[in-house]
Amino acid sequence: MTGSHDTDRSRLLRRGFALEYATLSWNVVGIVVLTVAAVSARSVALAGFGLDSLIEIGASTVVIWELSGAGVDRQRRALRLIGGAFALLAFYLLAQSTVVLAAGFHPRHSALGIVWTAVTALVIFALAAGKARTGAALDSTVLRTEGHVTLIDGVLASAVLLGLVLNAAMGWWWADPLAGFVLVYYAVREAKEIFSGHH
Repeated sequence: MTGSHDTDRSRLLRRGFALEYATLSWNVVGIVVLTVAAVSARSVALAGFGLDSLIEIGASTVVIWELSGAGVDRQRRALRLIGGAFALLAFYLLAQSTVVLAAGFHPRHSALGIVWTAVTALVIFALAAGKARTGAALDSTVLRTEGHVTLIDGVLASAVLLGLVLNAAMGWWWADPLAGFVLVYYAVREAKEIFSGHH
């Protein structure tokens, strides 16, 4: 019976690692794509989502350490670094989005940004669902928590996508910086939860 339990746990651990490595790989590619799209369109929301992808890479690394049996102190240090990164992201986006709104700056249309965020939303929602199921089966609080962060990333991708589509279809240039403010809310909330110990 114990052997069967160990086999199931090993299988679930392999699935957990696969989900995290898939998240890492997607976000590494995403940073490159989003950087190109953000620079060409001069989009605050795309730039912010690219920075969020960088933070998600750090979060996935924390989970990989945890699943590998890394020490608690190391995990706490990594979480604090992620919390600091979220705080910096919030500060950058708040300042940049406010300046863009105040100046009435119109970002360009970004077909690349629209396609990438649409596909990303689908991929991220699928990864989040897999992490939730695997984390529950493993009774891994860290994997479940990071799965929740991944789910919110999917919501953020949807918000950025909406802003890009409204700008392209309706000429609502202000939808882009407003999507940036959505990212600010998320970044502040994540930083607060990490520093308060909820993660």
